[in-house]
Amino acid sequence: MLRKTETQTQPDFFIAYLTDLPLKDQRETMERPFFSLSKNKRTTPIEYTSPDGNVWVKVEGHQAYGMATIWDADILIWAASQLVSLIERGHTDIPRTIRFAPYDLLKALGRGTSGRGYERLRAMLDRLTHTAVKTNIRSDGLKKTASFHWLDSWQEIIDERTKQSKGMVLTLPDWLYQGILMRGGVLSLHSDYFQLTGGVERWLYRVARKHGGMQDSGFFISLPTLHEKSGVESPYRRFKHELRKIVERDELPEYHLAWINETAGGEPTVHMVRRSKLHPTDPAFRWDHKRDRRTPIECL
Repeated sequence: MLRKTETQTQPDFFIAYLTDLPLKDQRETMERPFFSLSKNKRTTPIEYTSPDGNVWVKVEGHQAYGMATIWDADILIWAASQLVSLIERGHTDIPRTIRFAPYDLLKALGRGTSGRGYERLRAMLDRLTHTAVKTNIRSDGLKKTASFHWLDSWQEIIDERTKQSKGMVLTLPDWLYQGILMRGGVLSLHSDYFQLTGGVERWLYRVARKHGGMQDSGFFISLPTLHEKSGVESPYRRFKHELRKIVERDELPEYHLAWINETAGGEPTVHMVRRSKLHPTDPAFRWDHKRDRRTPIECL
């Protein structure tokens, strides 16, 4: 599986050895409803259209496997982190196919490495491979639709004698691959992201990271808009109750959440702001020495 170029020979895949990498997420997948936020099997499609009608997303899960979940998307984050690492190390011919040891991937995702862990990994790969996505995101003003699955394919190499896994191979779809490689196509995630156990919490963190960024004033978003963008099957009233509890716990890494009742539309708004942008005397203040240039004293 070698491909020759004018100056060198490059493999069609690369072997992933590094597991402890800075996490990178494809930014266009972070705020729209691309994944199920429930651990229960979902086959009901997600259909989302932005209020202005300019952006739409449709996601359909396979009847046998169900829709890819936000926990399954950890594999895509890991893959994006691998590709970005290659780019940062000076590689120019970046393949869409990654060969890896399943044990290394499970460890990188913070998952168990028992036989059950391997079974769950195969199920994750199956859901990603069989979830169909259609969207006009990245159409550049044209009437253009992209149709793809979260993985083009995956394979596992089994030793026929020992029945042990000798490695796996996955291939990213071109839409995701191009999104990772394009300028500004990825955003860094906090290393604690994989430790978030709730689907809505994980999605909220990604929304906060996408929109809140490093802004001093943070980002405000209404509850009805959050409900629409989440793609959850639960009715608005239940979603509102669950979100209120999440805001009260305020346990997301990097970002502080605040519930604002007094809004012009009559529905609450959530304020998302980096903890390091709060006043140092605020109980929710946290200073991130890796990302913030200012010291806590300079924040005063």
